[in-house]
Amino acid sequence: MAKRKVAWGITGAGDMIEETVQAMLNINEDFKDKVEIEVFISKAGDQVIKYYEISHEIESAFDKIWVEINANSPFLAGNIQLGKYEFMLVAPGTSNTVAKIALRMGDTLISNAAVMGQKANVPLYILPADLEEGTTITKLPDGKDLKLTIRKEDVEHAQKLAKMDNTYILRTPHEIRKVFEENFG
Repeated sequence: MAKRKVAWGITGAGDMIEETVQAMLNINEDFKDKVEIEVFISKAGDQVIKYYEISHEIESAFDKIWVEINANSPFLAGNIQLGKYEFMLVAPGTSNTVAKIALRMGDTLISNAAVMGQKANVPLYILPADLEEGTTITKLPDGKDLKLTIRKEDVEHAQKLAKMDNTYILRTPHEIRKVFEENFG
């Protein structure tokens, strides 16, 4: 029996990237008999996973990994619309990617695939890095803290996405497991 497929998009968000990758490594192992997770990395995401020195972990665990060349290469959007994936997961999602999807701007690999997938009624799960207004602390690759101020404009884009059909906002990387359990039990 053929495995079902999931498209996982990694953007340039450093916030929650290590926890997300760890969650996905565990999910990949636990669901390996049922699901094939294909990894699609934006240009900025490629920089971030190298900066955090986790690209090797991803390359070792997942068989199919593509890095963005442009908004249509690799041909993720078309394959999502053709129903080759059960759902698309964007985790973590930068405020830029979240805004682009909310505003229907498909000018990058991840935003294009998400928008086109939504048009084809393919479920979209997204873990926005900027979900609540206020100050947050994130970890840099060297372990130091970085204090960030999340603006209401960034939060508004995530809220707009949450109102879209077949689009689901995740609050933490730990919630990703529940998505896989519900879809692949």
